[in-house]
Amino acid sequence: MTDRALAVVRAGALTTVQDLGRPGHAHLGVPRSGALDPSAARLVNRLVGNADGAAVLETTLNGCAVRPRCAVTAAVGGAPCAVTVDGRPAAWGAPVRVPAGAVLEAGPAVSGLRSYLGFAGGIAVDAVLGSRSADLLSGLGPPPLSEGSVLPLGTPRGPSPAQPDAAPWPGPPAELVLRIRLGPRDDWFTPEAPAALASGAYRVSSASNRIGLRLEGPPLRRAVTAELPSEGLVLGAVQVPPDGRPVVFLADHPTTGGYPVVAVVDERDLPAAAQARPGAPVRFVPAVRPSHSSGRRHSSGRRLDSRGRLDSRGGHGSRGGHGSGGP
Repeated sequence: MTDRALAVVRAGALTTVQDLGRPGHAHLGVPRSGALDPSAARLVNRLVGNADGAAVLETTLNGCAVRPRCAVTAAVGGAPCAVTVDGRPAAWGAPVRVPAGAVLEAGPAVSGLRSYLGFAGGIAVDAVLGSRSADLLSGLGPPPLSEGSVLPLGTPRGPSPAQPDAAPWPGPPAELVLRIRLGPRDDWFTPEAPAALASGAYRVSSASNRIGLRLEGPPLRRAVTAELPSEGLVLGAVQVPPDGRPVVFLADHPTTGGYPVVAVVDERDLPAAAQARPGAPVRFVPAVRPSHSSGRRHSSGRRLDSRGRLDSRGGHGSRGGHGSGGP
């Protein structure tokens, strides 16, 4: 066995090929996709001598197992998990040399949700629109892994700078704190909506996936009940469907939608969202902190109190229009 490829022995609950995504195609209806925890994907790539954008495997909850057909340097990171090579314990968060024909297994996540497996040379499936990422919403890119499937490996970059024996990994959060900017449709909700978002009463739903982080908790009440024409959606948009429970859109999100977006999450907080397990508490906080008194206003027009919290006393307008309903 000398060809540069690996065979899937155990696919796990959901394992996909991901790189840093395909930005710049939203006007074609194609979302960015890519690793939900890009920081973890970059780190495993650096540990094996790859460029940051090389394709890796992203597992969900219970890991996966693969058998390289050639000797390869690999690294497992992201959500902490047990790592074995042919059943023998191996390092997590550090480079591991895997002999040809041996089975590399990433076990169930001990904490967090998604682990990442990087291989020297990267996963070399065909690129679509400049990316090897699997997009579960549009179907672009390779399908999720299945037992017996074979994935090609790229050629290592050759002699590379010495890699660290280990790398620092941020721990999965006990509480998911998401910084937000209100809008563009926050005035479609009652004045109490910002306080509800900041209450910390939400938890991650088991219905969450790569498309969006669905939340359980108090519904946000609408002040404007008209139908909203479909409009563009961005990564991190907090959309509110008819049941009033927010959805934070992640990498495979749709590019348009017909439900109002009450806020947008700071993109720097989304990797932590990728590691939040069902039941994890979620709290929203304003992305802009006041520098002086309680008279400071958020960029959306909502007032911030003296501790930088969104004040529920702000009014609402009637921005937006009528039109045919959303998706």
